[in-house]
Amino acid sequence: MFKKILIANRGEIAMRVIRACREMGISPVVVYSDIDRASLHVLKSDEAYHIGPSPAAESYLRMDKILDVAKRSGAEAIHPGYGFLSENAKFAQACADAGVKFIGPTPGSMEMMGSKTRARQEMEKAGVPFVPGTSRGLTSPEEGEEVAERVGYPVMLKAAAGGGGKGMRLVHTRQDLRSALESAQSEAQRSFGDSEVYIEKAIVNPRHIEMQILADEHGHAVWLGERECSIQRRHQKVLEEAPSPIVDADMRRRMGEVAVRVAQAAKYTNAGTVEFLVDREKNFYFLEMNTRLQVEHPVTELTTGLDLVHLQIHIANGEKLPFAQSDLAIRGHAIECRIYAEDPDNNYFPSPGKITVLLSPSGPGIRRDSGMYEGWNVPMDYDPLLAKVIGYGTDRHQAIMRLERALYEYFVAGIKTNISLFRRILRDADFQAGKLDTGYLDRLLAKNNQAILSSAPGSNAEGLETIAAIAAGMFAVLDPASPVSKNGNGGGSGSGGAGSGPAASSASNWKQRGRSEALR
Repeated sequence: MFKKILIANRGEIAMRVIRACREMGISPVVVYSDIDRASLHVLKSDEAYHIGPSPAAESYLRMDKILDVAKRSGAEAIHPGYGFLSENAKFAQACADAGVKFIGPTPGSMEMMGSKTRARQEMEKAGVPFVPGTSRGLTSPEEGEEVAERVGYPVMLKAAAGGGGKGMRLVHTRQDLRSALESAQSEAQRSFGDSEVYIEKAIVNPRHIEMQILADEHGHAVWLGERECSIQRRHQKVLEEAPSPIVDADMRRRMGEVAVRVAQAAKYTNAGTVEFLVDREKNFYFLEMNTRLQVEHPVTELTTGLDLVHLQIHIANGEKLPFAQSDLAIRGHAIECRIYAEDPDNNYFPSPGKITVLLSPSGPGIRRDSGMYEGWNVPMDYDPLLAKVIGYGTDRHQAIMRLERALYEYFVAGIKTNISLFRRILRDADFQAGKLDTGYLDRLLAKNNQAILSSAPGSNAEGLETIAAIAAGMFAVLDPASPVSKNGNGGGSGSGGAGSGPAASSASNWKQRGRSEALR
């Protein structure tokens, strides 16, 4: 077994791999940028190496610097986590050339599945069902118009090298196709350095369901069950659960068998995820394969009893899978919430800054994967994901109730988070009934906004003005720096000095109540 593993990542996923290394008796080595000098993964590792300035392009994306650290530290393997270099075939090849084991698939598999058009071509040969469209990039607007007429509008334009919604456009009419294609190609070039865009039939309000697979280096592959990932904002997952509310045992088996066929066609090894779109008749279509560990892997771990990071390391060490497909079973239900440093009441604007208070949830059925701590400064330079809270129960209802209880225990001060958004989701009748699709969250947010407007006194404009006036008045009273507070009317400071006396205590209590109510 490896004695040292270099973790080429940061945040909660770096902490997740550190924990796995500790449990396996492996020494964890990490890298960090200027801004991450005091990050949790740096504090909890055995060795930490500085690799450059804060921008990822000058630190976490520098293959040469990371491989130099592997050499200097004596690490025999590199775990890439997710994001950054995790799906970069050139980095996987560079690791192989340097004699360092890349904990993930081979460069060849990664290249095949990294291009959506090439993946579609290979899956077509393997008889894998996929959405009608092109298996190659469009060569002209005229070709796009011809394909769109053949498969029928609406259609979706997608970047061949894309992800996260970049280079993606939904097109409803022929008149919009040319401009949408130009826009998608331009964004794809900026985001991925590749302007190739293909077209496929748009499935309106599909469910996004993915299947976790594992494959060793001896030809054995298994599926570990599905994850429902339909709750998304701008094509980014927000909440995931396993198993899916609509997948029965027969559908799970069929999806799993297709996922294993995809892995075998790609000669895939290690952990991977095959993503499907599912229509209203429960037909499923291959979408893409993620050639790495997924953010949402904890829900699969909780419902299978397996540790995916342990298994990734064992597979990379050349070991065979210790079980067959018939040994695996799905038990209970798990739901994951991604906790971001962003303000859901201000168009999800990023919220960097110092975490001044942190109260974390615990109790039966609660798991928390986190990369933050009280007193840490959340940087602006990277993805705003701070932590993941996962609720597990014997059934979906118990998982929902445990997770809702945990979110009421969770308190983060100093920055804004999206915790309140998850409370809204978990209380929503459609969510509780499992009525989900990729348009669910937009509908929920629109419904909540309409409820706020309709409940305001007078007209919408009058209601908003009233709310704004109330908020401004409360701010003037509660803010110690405001003139009202300084005059003693709000208890900010008086003859006893800032923050002293009964009035200051009262204001402090009101602030605490305000924080608590805001999180409800």
